Amino acid sequence: MKKFWILFLIFFVASCGFEPLYVQKKQEGLWYFGGKFDTSISEEMAKIKIQTISGRFGQQLRNDLLDMITPLGAPRRPTYRLMVDVSPIEISQQAMRDDITATRERVRYKVLYRLIDAQSNATLVQSDSIAYVSYDILANPYSTTFAKKKTETDAAKIIANDITLRLGAYFHARFKKGEQQ
Repeated sequence: MKKFWILFLIFFVASCGFEPLYVQKKQEGLWYFGGKFDTSISEEMAKIKIQTISGRFGQQLRNDLLDMITPLGAPRRPTYRLMVDVSPIEISQQAMRDDITATRERVRYKVLYRLIDAQSNATLVQSDSIAYVSYDILANPYSTTFAKKKTETDAAKIIANDITLRLGAYFHARFKKGEQQ
């Protein structure tokens, strides 16, 4: 009976319509791992120039975006520009003690981003991305500062992942329609 459920699960997952995001199949009818891939989505994403983002959080975010979108280096002739604006950080205190001091803080990082065509200056993608992170306020100030910096680094990675996935989905949909350049 156990083997039946395992086989059922394999066939169910195989028929769900899953497609890799950053590659397209070159040949129809072949399973993804049996055919050759067209990596034009990744190549197109590598043509994005990521503009400078202000502030320490912006630096971390930009570095993460560079690692994810253009791992081979900045493009010489960018086709697109990615503009990212960091909104003011919102901090809310949580888990109050009897003396009304917080033992935990929740931080909200929000960025607005736009993907712009470098030739026509037309906005192709425009959205926002939000990351909620939290840290404990400890008795040792150094530990609290370290925890706060760690959450900032984590938030930058979360937002960079979100932006990269959304841009990948945009290019995937565009290439699926046949609008590739």
